[in-house]
This record gives sequence, structure tokens and C-alpha cells, in this order.
Amino acid sequence: MASGAQAGALATDLSVDVRADAMGNAVTADPPGVSAINYNPAGLAFLEGRHIDYQFLGAMFSMQTQFSAPPNYNVFGYSDDPVVCQEPNGNISYCKNFITSTSKISGAALYVPVLGKTIDMPPGPLIAPLLGISVQEPGSKLTFANAMYAPMAAGFYRSPTDPGDFLGQQVALERFTLFSPSVGFRINDAWSVGASFNVSYQAMSLDTQFRSPNELLGLMRMINDSVCPPFKNNGNIVTDLFLFGFCNAQQGVGPFSNLASLKMSMQDTMSPTYNVGVLWKPTERFSWGAVYRSEARMQLIGKYEIDYGQGTQDVFNAVGGSATGSILLSILGLPTSVPAKETGLVSMNLTYPSHFQTGVSYRPWSPFKVNFDISWDDYAQWTSFPIQFDRTPKVLQIARLLSPNATLSSINMPLGYQSPWSWGIGTETSLNSRLVLRVGFEQRGSAIPLDKRSSLVPINTAHMYGIGLGYVLDKDSDLDLTLMRLLSNDTIPANTSTNFNASGINNVIYNPYGGLNGTTAAAITLVGLAYRTRW
Repeated sequence: MASGAQAGALATDLSVDVRADAMGNAVTADPPGVSAINYNPAGLAFLEGRHIDYQFLGAMFSMQTQFSAPPNYNVFGYSDDPVVCQEPNGNISYCKNFITSTSKISGAALYVPVLGKTIDMPPGPLIAPLLGISVQEPGSKLTFANAMYAPMAAGFYRSPTDPGDFLGQQVALERFTLFSPSVGFRINDAWSVGASFNVSYQAMSLDTQFRSPNELLGLMRMINDSVCPPFKNNGNIVTDLFLFGFCNAQQGVGPFSNLASLKMSMQDTMSPTYNVGVLWKPTERFSWGAVYRSEARMQLIGKYEIDYGQGTQDVFNAVGGSATGSILLSILGLPTSVPAKETGLVSMNLTYPSHFQTGVSYRPWSPFKVNFDISWDDYAQWTSFPIQFDRTPKVLQIARLLSPNATLSSINMPLGYQSPWSWGIGTETSLNSRLVLRVGFEQRGSAIPLDKRSSLVPINTAHMYGIGLGYVLDKDSDLDLTLMRLLSNDTIPANTSTNFNASGINNVIYNPYGGLNGTTAAAITLVGLAYRTRW
């Protein structure tokens, strides 16, 4: 299994403000309008009068994974993996013709709280409206503000026959800040401070197929293919005694079998955080700013549904139905029968990482300005994702035998993430008295170590490119238009990631592409329009 909480978490701050996207997110010393609530609430102190920002964002996601077989690829002698094998050699275990297969997402997915399910969106961009407002009374040093924005939003779905379905057939991750009362205080002409208290809604959902290409499943297929044929539909007490009823299964299992499917959705309807910032602006040409955004400790609560494959049901029901088999399963602590479906409640403790960012803004000459920021995200807190079930699903009884990360009612997804540093640079040039051009770039460090890479989380080291135009409508209003694109590519050689393609009996959680090479490519394209005015 794998957690969808990772799917978009590493693409934060892409859907907050269009001007910031155009500037490579290098805006801590030059926060954009009411969005200063997120980037540096101290910047609110410089918003005189009453301001309102309307923003509309359209985002498109593109994710691609390629799978290929390395030389001498096999799992317990079997190499006819349908993910990479175009032409199996009849009933024999090896593949005659390996191919490089490609997985692509079909579109964006969105979890809808009212419906309690994730829906596949029609082709095209995912549209999100954002709103912010600030008020500073004449002569006051205080500015009060509130905004609704999306610090994290990502989701996708694949076709039911896509080779990438074993790491997310449908995934959605959302964090919407619904209420963010904020204040900026002007200490003097140069210094200001600010703070915001944010109440957010967090949701995640995952629908994935499950398989386990390891040696144990290879052994089970070998017994079914090579030992059982003479005894199929012809079993007796002697064969049941020595073969534990295994050959009574109508359908067997193997390293490339679809063992089960998992659907899981969880949410936290009230997740509080706070932001604090400082801004120093000694002249109109130079400013420095810093912001700290706190972590959020959440308990996501929801439901799960497990549908077991026919082979999984047949094998356990056959072995559990024989005298010696039921004894063996009881000794090993394995289930003596497996139903078609299990449902129940699930929860997970998740920490939304804290964030620190600081930067400068400098105008070397009148029409030109350059910003530079560095930032840090505390993803090192994601050592693992502990998922707690309200009962004992059969899959946990099986996983507990093979992995120390599983118990009868919980599973611990090992991550071992790290806290990366990133940097961004943005420039703004006044083309005339009304029109400005913005160009930005951000280099995002990877929170995922090399041995934890995955096609479920294809955003590792990433480059973000932004370009935008600002147009002054009148003395109180202006428009911002932005095009942003984030790109991330990765190569995951066979047996190098324990969250993707490690092989071996102890890597059951979770390596659905054990022994295969993988390459990932992810792109997020965002088009945004903002109308900012004061009255």
C-alpha cells in the first residue's frame, strides 16, 4: 500500500498567488497584496486603505512513468510480468519479448467532502477561485486581513488498464485555508511585523491496485504451476495432507497477480496553523523579509474498502478448508479464509511540515527589480505514515508475517524523508507607466531520498519557471496574468527504492514494481489571473 498524502505535498505554494508564481516564489521581502498572509504577513502593514484580491487559477497535471526490465530480470524464475512483457513464452515462465511500458495519468481528480468520494474531473484545467481582503483605517498602524487560498492541491486518475495502477489509480490531496484572520503592524517607517492564524481543511484519498512481486509469491506460483496440475479437481485426503489443500484453489496467485485493491479516504476538517513574519524596508530600493509557517499536527479520519482478488480468496479458502492447511495457517497467524470485500474505519496521524523562508528585494535602477529567496521545509518529520485500522483486515494478518512495519490493526509506511533547502529568483521590469513584466525561477530541493523514490510522488528535485504581466487599470486597480510551469524528472534503477522497486520477501510494504527500472516525469502547468483593487 502507499499513501496519497505524499502525492502533492511536495508541490506546495503553487496555487496561492499568481504574482508569486511569476516571481519564482521569491516574494518574502516583496509580498504580493493580500497574499502576504501566506508569504509574509508583515507585508500587510504596507497595504493602505481597503484592498480586495480576486484570483482565478487553472492548473493542469501531467505525470508519466516508464517501466523496463533490466538484464536477467526475474522473480523466482518468472519474468512474464505483463507490465514489461509483450510476448510471454506460452505456458513457460520466461518472457520472449520485453518492452518499455508507459503509464500516464488521464486527468485531474478532486475529493468532494459533501459527497464523501473522489471524482474524476473532465479533461482540461482544474479551476480554483481565491479571495482575499484587507482593511487599514486612516492613520492606523494596524492592518487586518483575511483570505481563502489553497496551499496544497493535487489529484489525478489513471485508466483501469494503466501499468501504473499499482501505485495510484486515483489519488487526491487537498489543503484549503478557509479562514485566516491576520494582522500587520507598522512599527516605524522601516520595520513591520505580522501574524496570521489559519484554519484549513485537509483531505486525502487513494484508490490503488495491489501486487507483490517477491520470492514468496514466486514460490506459490511455482507450486500451483508445477506441482498442483495432477491434483486439480482430483484431490483427496492424502494430497490435502501433504499439500495443505493448496491445490484445491481454482485460481492461484503469483508475483504478478492482482492480489487486491484498496480504497481509502481521510480528512481533518479543522487544521490550525499560524504564520509570523518580519519586514525591513529602510529605502524604496531595498527590503528584507522573513516568515515562519508553523507545522500542523492532524489526525485524519476516514473509511477504507479492500476488494480481494479471486486468486487471493481461492488460495486462502482452499488451504483453510483442509485440516492440515488450517492448522498451518493458525500456527503462522494467517487467515483461514478471505472474503471478497472488507470495509471499516481508518485514521492516520500526519504532520503538515513547518516552513521557513527569507529573502531580499533590490531595485538597482528605477524600472528594474530583482528578488532572491531561500526556503526550508521540515519534511524530515515524515519518517513514516502510521495508518491505524479499526479492526484486523486479512491483508494485515498476511503483511504482519512478512514485515515488522505491520501489526494486526496498523501499518507503518516507512518514508525517511529529509528537509530540503530551495531557492528562487524573480525579476520585475516596468515596460511603461502601466505595464510590468515578471520572470521567475525556483530550484526546489527534493525531500525524498534516492532510496525512497516512487511513481506515486514524482516531484523530487524540481524546476519552476514563471512569467507574468501586470497591468495598472487605474490608480486603485491592477491586473496580474501569469503562466507557470514546474518540471521534475527522475530515474529509479531496479532495486534502489524501497517504496517502488525493491525485490525480496521483506519488501512487501510496498514495492509493486520489484526488480524493474523506472523513470518518472512530472509537469504542473498553471495559468492565473488576479484582479486587485482598493476602495
